[in-house]
Amino acid sequence: MDVPTEGPGPHGPLRKDPDPDDLIIAAEEMIRYVRHSARTGGLSTAAASTLARLSREGPRRLTELARAEGVSQPNMTQLVTRLERAGLVRRAADVSDGRGVRVAVTPAGAEVLAARRIERARALGQLMEDMTGPERQATTTALLALARVIRNRPYPPEEDRA
Repeated sequence: MDVPTEGPGPHGPLRKDPDPDDLIIAAEEMIRYVRHSARTGGLSTAAASTLARLSREGPRRLTELARAEGVSQPNMTQLVTRLERAGLVRRAADVSDGRGVRVAVTPAGAEVLAARRIERARALGQLMEDMTGPERQATTTALLALARVIRNRPYPPEEDRA
């Protein structure tokens, strides 16, 4: 597969060895564009991330959610309260510890997530329509490779999070 190493790029001419900052900026721009394309439910980035985590990982305690999302427990409690009022999550007693509460996605929350995923996929598809065939293939290969590597790597320890 041919990946262009010369010619015009989004921030000037492409180089054989792109600066890592250029790659990070490109990834951030793509993520921002795709993320902002999802409008269903009117969710904030934090709310969408929390809802998606609950959908992927199943019911979680508030403390686990707060830690995983990198926010304080009071902030997570407020966020979950807003999601609960919107009917997107529900709280239930933790069967392993009667004092604790677990948060789970509701069917309405799952529907909102599905609609948002469709919106994001459409936005990514529109971006890729503007690429050449080799660029589309390179992007597909790169995104799938990154997803595989990320799935196989543990998340960084808390102290390494920025």
